[in-house]
Amino acid sequence: MATACAAVSAVAVPVASVAHCTAPLPFPGLARSYSPPLVGNVAPDFEAEAVFDQEFVKIKLSEYIGNTLSFSSTPWTSPSFAQQKLPRSATNTEEFEKLNTEVIGVSTDSVFSHLAWIQTERKSGGLGDLKYPLVSDLTKKVSQDFGVLIQDQGIALRGLFIIDKEGVIQHATINNLAIGRSVEETLRTLQAVQYVQENPDEVCPAGWKPGEKTMKPDTKLSKDYFAQISSPI
Repeated sequence: MATACAAVSAVAVPVASVAHCTAPLPFPGLARSYSPPLVGNVAPDFEAEAVFDQEFVKIKLSEYIGNTLSFSSTPWTSPSFAQQKLPRSATNTEEFEKLNTEVIGVSTDSVFSHLAWIQTERKSGGLGDLKYPLVSDLTKKVSQDFGVLIQDQGIALRGLFIIDKEGVIQHATINNLAIGRSVEETLRTLQAVQYVQENPDEVCPAGWKPGEKTMKPDTKLSKDYFAQISSPI
């Protein structure tokens, strides 16, 4: 199931749940209890049952260390779920493979619900045969750890997380229930993540795509970038 590692080497690090912190904050009136941001921290590990290749399998997030990972959450495996996320993502799986990236989907439904929707053709509103694991978060623990759980409804918002080869979350977006996500933007962001990790002395400006100019993270050196993009062709 795993794809080949990208050219950049990585050291596997232990994966642990992001701890809830309590510490004094420098500004009076702010809550003294807070959770650190997910981005820039090691992804919360989990082990859960999933459906892959129409079989029930166990998925453990930390076993993906060494591969870049695109991890997405969704409220349920329903026709709206299928139409807003999976069809395009499934057909674009090869694009993620070209970037040496694994894809994992997760919802708060059971594996039996997942299997039923996978065995339903897309023309009938189902998911069809997916090319990546669909994890069941029936306990809601994964959704809670990744900050997408709507507590009083027991369902997850539409989250997307790009996790690098060391298990660190490099990108996170969370949409409300009615708003779908863009596979094209996910791929663009993934390419930017991989580029800056291969070129740590550069940063990618807004809307950057492979082959376009990058910037140096320095007030003086960045002027070269602005001068180049402002010059007439």
